[in-house]
Amino acid sequence: MTEFKDIHSRQLQLLSDDELNLRLNRVRAGLEAAGADSVLITDAANIYYLTGRVFAGYVYFNVADSKPYYIVRRPNDLISDRSSRLGRFAEIADILCHNQNCTAPARLGLEFDIISYNLSTRLMNTIAGIEFADASGAMRRARSVKTRLEQHMMKESGLRHERVYSRIPHVYQVGMTDIELQVEIERQSRLEGNLGIFRISGSDMEIHMGNVITGENSDTPTPYDFAMGGAGLNPSLPVGADGSIIEPHHTVMVDVNGDFTGYMTDMTRCFALGTLDSKTLGAHQLSIDIVHALTDMARPGAAARELYEKAAMMAREAGYTDYFMGHRQHAGFVGHGLGIEINEGPVISPRSKDILEAGNAIALEPKFVIPGQGAAGIENTIIVKEEGAAECITNAPEQIIYFE
Repeated sequence: MTEFKDIHSRQLQLLSDDELNLRLNRVRAGLEAAGADSVLITDAANIYYLTGRVFAGYVYFNVADSKPYYIVRRPNDLISDRSSRLGRFAEIADILCHNQNCTAPARLGLEFDIISYNLSTRLMNTIAGIEFADASGAMRRARSVKTRLEQHMMKESGLRHERVYSRIPHVYQVGMTDIELQVEIERQSRLEGNLGIFRISGSDMEIHMGNVITGENSDTPTPYDFAMGGAGLNPSLPVGADGSIIEPHHTVMVDVNGDFTGYMTDMTRCFALGTLDSKTLGAHQLSIDIVHALTDMARPGAAARELYEKAAMMAREAGYTDYFMGHRQHAGFVGHGLGIEINEGPVISPRSKDILEAGNAIALEPKFVIPGQGAAGIENTIIVKEEGAAECITNAPEQIIYFE
């Protein structure tokens, strides 16, 4: 066990004490509900949540302590008065159980939904003599309610996201394919400061910086639970742009992430070349109407499933059920929480048990696929407020924008 001392070192903890306490209070409540007195965090997103940076190692927090303890493998220049360097894996037990700077665990929570079987087994075998619990849900619930700082960071991402989308009509050129347009959008996004990573919670979804999809490719089913499909460029990543030429009378749906601060916004807008038929235009307006209705419903105490039911009812009454959240294959949700990752809580789905709270950040995406035309609809990121309707933080124009 080696303590940090280096004149060229950097402070490990980047969050202020006040901000850290807000987050720890939520983690503490989640652990108590899970029947655990402590948690050992190794997931990058959760480490970022509790420190403001990512490192290889662990964050340990016991509900009896006022601050976490940090166990760092890499990089070797991070310092804190509550940290240890991890050399051999077996040192974890000594650090947690025989350290005067932190309280030893009695029932330790691990991220069983995230860490591998091998790692969980090694940890349980190494830290002997205590009980273990699943802390995955506790961390999800903690992160689902954003502090003022987190909301500020998401709003900054939203503003930059809007600026990128405003440039899309100017980077389009006649004869472009979907992937050529996507590359130009991604270039604009990186120049605006996008971090270039699209963190997704869970192991069953993969995507690059986003999705640009046009025409018939919009109706190609994928293995992933996305509203939009697409064959992709290779069977190893079967989603999104497939090299289709952008044709007249087809939509181009752009869903490129807004990760500019470590906190993401999600926004979808539709573009088109030439005129569109009335069914497609009707689907797009219906999507806008649904998003506005759900934004008004998204208040503390609202049941997430009721928002989904409202969206499905509006689609059904307008005669668009067959195209709602896909055509050949339907997605099972109409919105999802987001922040450090996509697919955080709450989930807006028919069987969701989530109840909305002030501070929830949610991407609402009631989308439609019209065969022969393409995808229609929008996606906005909203933040649930203490009172009144939720606040939209992705405010690019919602109507279809036509390429000249």
